[in-house]
Amino acid sequence: MMDNAQIPQIARRFRGFLPVVVDVETAGFDPQRHALLEIAASIIRMDEKGLIFPGATLHCHVLPFIGSEIDPRALAFTGIDPHHPFRDALPEKEALSRILLPIRKAVKSSGCNRAILVGHNAAFDLGFLRAAVERTGFKNSPFHSFSVFDTVSLAGLAFGQTVLARAAQLAGLGWNNHEAHSALYDVEQTARLFCQIVNRWRELDPLRVWEGVSPDDRNESEECRV
Repeated sequence: MMDNAQIPQIARRFRGFLPVVVDVETAGFDPQRHALLEIAASIIRMDEKGLIFPGATLHCHVLPFIGSEIDPRALAFTGIDPHHPFRDALPEKEALSRILLPIRKAVKSSGCNRAILVGHNAAFDLGFLRAAVERTGFKNSPFHSFSVFDTVSLAGLAFGQTVLARAAQLAGLGWNNHEAHSALYDVEQTARLFCQIVNRWRELDPLRVWEGVSPDDRNESEECRV
């Protein structure tokens, strides 16, 4: 068994979970009935200073599953044409393999136990992801089945805003309305927002349990500074 100093920093920081930002675009709100149309994921990394940053983005267009429903209002909102020949969309199981297998490898290489989904309204993304996994019989999803990090709550705490576009602007990340509501753009903006909030917290309180300092050690350190 590794002692605390041997555990990779990102595994210590999030109690063995590897944060992976996910965004999906769909043909409605019901993960059992409506089609999954696009999925993107950004695996969070950590540098030698303990600061996190977005890794390479995984992205895939998805073919509507057989028997799925498509709400025209959802397509009007996202601007997606599910049957456009240039989408290069893949069947759900193949799309899941393209996204989830690299995440599974990243979990192992980072010394973590599971991935944890980070998203803006994360329950929505996790619901569609879980439905696709169950529908296709995909084995061993790397994600925790119900725990998430939701940037709606984090942005509300850090910036007083729960809308992704407004939070991103207040964070200095900018926002392009013409690119928004694509999984690729939204996941990259959400990943940047998540990293900025976590890194800002680290700057405010650098001496933490995830740095390898136990609560007792921390109390002793604080008493020594008095």
